[in-house]
Amino acid sequence: MSGMDLQQDSSEHVQPRLQRQTSAEIVSEARRSLRALATQRPLTPQEKHRALFGESSSRAHDGRPPSAFSLHGRHFEAPDSRPGSGTRLSPLEHKPRLSVSLDEYGGDNEASLPKPPAERGSTRIGSGGSRTRPLRAASIHRLPVMTPHTKNMSLEARIEVEQPDDREKLHYADVTEHKTKLSSETDLHTLLKHSRIPQTDVSTEREAKPEARLGYGDTCDDNMDDSVFWSTKVLPVLQEFESFAPGDGVSDEIVGQLCISCNRLHDALAERGMLGRQCKKRSAILRTLFRLIDVGSDRLNLTLAKLILALNVSGNNLLNICKLVFKISRNASNDGMFLADSILDSLLCQLQCEDVWSKAEAVLYCVGSLKLLSGNSAVSSRLLAKDFIGTLLQLSNSLMHGPVTADVTTQRSEGIIAGHILVQVTAALRNIADQSESRPSFLSNEAFFTLCVILEHHRSDLDICINVARIFSKLSTYTECCHALAETPRCCKLFLELLGKHSRKQDLVVRLLFTLGNLTSKSVEARERVYEEEGGIDVLLDLFQAYQETLSSPEQCHAPEKEDILVKLIRLLANLAIHPTVGTALAANSLCVQLLLEVLGRRCVEKSEELVINAVATINNLSYYQCESSVVRSQHTHISQLLLKLLLSSSMDAVLEATRVFGNLSQIRAVRRFIMQHRVEQFVVTLLDSKTPDVCFSACGVLINLSADPDHRAALRAEGTTQKLMDCLRDLGPRDWHLAAVVCQTLWNCSLDGEMQHSQKLLEILQLYTDKGALQWPSDDGVRQVQEACWELLFLPVAESLRQRLHVEDTPGISP
Repeated sequence: MSGMDLQQDSSEHVQPRLQRQTSAEIVSEARRSLRALATQRPLTPQEKHRALFGESSSRAHDGRPPSAFSLHGRHFEAPDSRPGSGTRLSPLEHKPRLSVSLDEYGGDNEASLPKPPAERGSTRIGSGGSRTRPLRAASIHRLPVMTPHTKNMSLEARIEVEQPDDREKLHYADVTEHKTKLSSETDLHTLLKHSRIPQTDVSTEREAKPEARLGYGDTCDDNMDDSVFWSTKVLPVLQEFESFAPGDGVSDEIVGQLCISCNRLHDALAERGMLGRQCKKRSAILRTLFRLIDVGSDRLNLTLAKLILALNVSGNNLLNICKLVFKISRNASNDGMFLADSILDSLLCQLQCEDVWSKAEAVLYCVGSLKLLSGNSAVSSRLLAKDFIGTLLQLSNSLMHGPVTADVTTQRSEGIIAGHILVQVTAALRNIADQSESRPSFLSNEAFFTLCVILEHHRSDLDICINVARIFSKLSTYTECCHALAETPRCCKLFLELLGKHSRKQDLVVRLLFTLGNLTSKSVEARERVYEEEGGIDVLLDLFQAYQETLSSPEQCHAPEKEDILVKLIRLLANLAIHPTVGTALAANSLCVQLLLEVLGRRCVEKSEELVINAVATINNLSYYQCESSVVRSQHTHISQLLLKLLLSSSMDAVLEATRVFGNLSQIRAVRRFIMQHRVEQFVVTLLDSKTPDVCFSACGVLINLSADPDHRAALRAEGTTQKLMDCLRDLGPRDWHLAAVVCQTLWNCSLDGEMQHSQKLLEILQLYTDKGALQWPSDDGVRQVQEACWELLFLPVAESLRQRLHVEDTPGISP
């Protein structure tokens, strides 16, 4: 009975029961001659400088938004300070001099103010019978915008000048008739001291004239009048800010106090519901905040940005504040500031807008900031907790389903800005994919489908393609993500199209090949899809040939980038060959086999170990198929000569792979003769001393075929093969019952001519190992179940047959 016959008989017994033992099926599959290959993920280089676009970007420098710029308070504007009609009033020709007694927060002279009429538009007759003009309680807050003449006015007076109301336009001329007794040099603190008004007075005024009430929105605190809130909570903070002139050198301690004041103002406005556009004096607050930007502190500017964004700025102000945040995020030493404040929430809110096109450039710098920050593991963990991945994917969908415009120029500009934003989005996702806790978010948000759609829509944008390829190369190393990507429609087709389109872009090619290699190592469907895709195998072989020829030139013979591409490509072919249909086709493909043999002939294992080992492993998988059309089997002599060199190398991995190939090819009579002529069997027998299960298993693969040939059994016994096989069975059998089964098959073949050395010792080992109760099993239930299944289904049938044969031979008067 030959080893092949014994293998066939054993498989016939094993197959029905393996259907009931999934664990045994897994073990059996893992030790098959066909194996999936693993390799290292391509290294993503770290950018030396933080910028919107990296140094390797394919975008022209003059056609992309800048990463460096200068921003000052003068770059911001307060359009909301103008009248609601949009018409700017002409400045006054004279310097207004307004009495503090007219201020709504007036102090000692408050009682001298004329009482407002009971109804709007009514008049009063004075003691002299003359008509007096109606005066609203807050008339000072309805003055025109600040002009050069009001430059030296108090902060409070300037704020009122900047806040006209459409209903008061007709009263401007009346109000300006009131003169102030204070000079233009009035001290801010003096004004503040005299600008307090008792709450009872304000309440009385509100009761007397409801329409004169100072409103800053629909929300108000019942326990505090809006004017008192402004006087006690807002105005003091603004006056504190006003005391810092642009360009002043400010200490860290003062910057800290300013940040505290900004946060106090933010909290106060939030409590009163005055954030957003609810506050009527919003533009005055913004003007003061913009002025503080010139202090030049990143810490203060980040605090200001949070408050300014909370006030819902738009247009140029929104763009500039996002640029300011981006400028701060470019300095890695500032990352901690983003962790210490809620600015991340403010930035994420900007990405969740319904109409991204209305503020596309601001969104670009906003997501660019988050991209830079996501490179910090602490910040990326915080972002993940805020559904950062979901927000970015939602933004991506908005960009890919933008407004439909008939104007070609508009479409082109929108496409360009969408591409710029998607570069930042995909780069941020690339950074966040490094976090192990990001995988659930990628899986739950249909990220793989969205990323494939991005690739399909922007297949000509190399920056986007490389970013997405890096995401896939990272995530596909995890089993659950690998299966999710393999199930994504058209992903394999898309990858092959990109490989054909950008075959010379090495950064992209190596990552797509790595990802496809991961998919085909775990998914049968992925192997089928790559093979069935029209022209798919041709694309891979064209790449193989192109990079093989490139590496043939002397100056490129050891280019690590190009060699890594071949490593990933050959590994992909090896994994594809696991599928019977694909493997049979590749084994019959003369170009494929020729390229693999060229690698073995041209490359040295000492200098290109992984490349050579992958090539040998691919030939091993192809040699498994015994079809007549197999080019591998038809060129067995040339392959054997190449393998002989590997057996003499110092790389044990190369020796192991070469032995595996000989295990398949030794089924051919001519190859067995080659092995014996070149004394390869001596080397193979020596491998049994390694005490390593995989090495011994591969050696037995060669010996089982040699011992099946009657011409070679005597030579094998002369090498002490029987004794080494028995030692291997004794030492490794209980650890690996599949290996023990193969050893028993080899011993069976060695005894076919009736001669068996050390038969009594072997019989004792077999009697012990075939007694289930005498064996020690692992305490872990899962491991024990697998080992028991292998023992029962793989080892026991062969061991029992061999034991019976030895028993018959040792019994006098009984012929075998």
